[in-house]
Amino acid sequence: MTSSQGPSAAVPASPGRPVPETPPVSDRNELPDRVWTVPNALSVLRLLGVPLFLWLLLGPEADGWAVVVLMVSGVTDWADGKLARVLGQSSRLGALLDPAADRLYIVTTLVAFVIRDVVPLWLVAVLVGRELVLGVMLLLLRRYGYPPLQVHYLGKAATFLLLYAFPLLLLADGGDGWGWVAPVAWALTIWGSALYVLAGLLYVVQVLGLVRAERAGTPPAGAGTRPAP
Repeated sequence: MTSSQGPSAAVPASPGRPVPETPPVSDRNELPDRVWTVPNALSVLRLLGVPLFLWLLLGPEADGWAVVVLMVSGVTDWADGKLARVLGQSSRLGALLDPAADRLYIVTTLVAFVIRDVVPLWLVAVLVGRELVLGVMLLLLRRYGYPPLQVHYLGKAATFLLLYAFPLLLLADGGDGWGWVAPVAWALTIWGSALYVLAGLLYVVQVLGLVRAERAGTPPAGAGTRPAP
């Protein structure tokens, strides 16, 4: 479900149809500094849905409506990346908002689930701990003047699995004839969590490699795109 508005969002050529001139870029900081775009508006809409989703889960426990919010989030997640490519509206802000919205949904869902005993505490600790570690890695990158690294495809796959697993876990927990989805929900949760942690480890390895190269005085290839201090 993660469709980043980042550097991979170059506009494909299509015979017989003019396309916006958006040159491919290799770094998030090379994207246009746009704010008022349709993809960014969709990303903001997704972010605004986070507190609504959390309230539906913990307030009235309206699980059906919470699932609807997750579904709308998934549609807008796909649409913002698609529109960024089609309309040539990729932006630096969009490349930051898109993964931020995904992570907020994952963390808020996990917190709500552990409060309601839908998932075990250890699973939440592992996934939230992964986010804390990545936060430290981002601080390291900033210290050495590097922008955030691009999202690994394993991270995108993990987010896809988890955001499909969560509504199924919610439906299975609510009963009402939905108990049969529990094995599917837990399979997606286990695979998604494993890939999520693995993607985090790969990110840590990349960051530590950059730091070691900087300390050795031999910046790795691509370090030239680092913004000047």
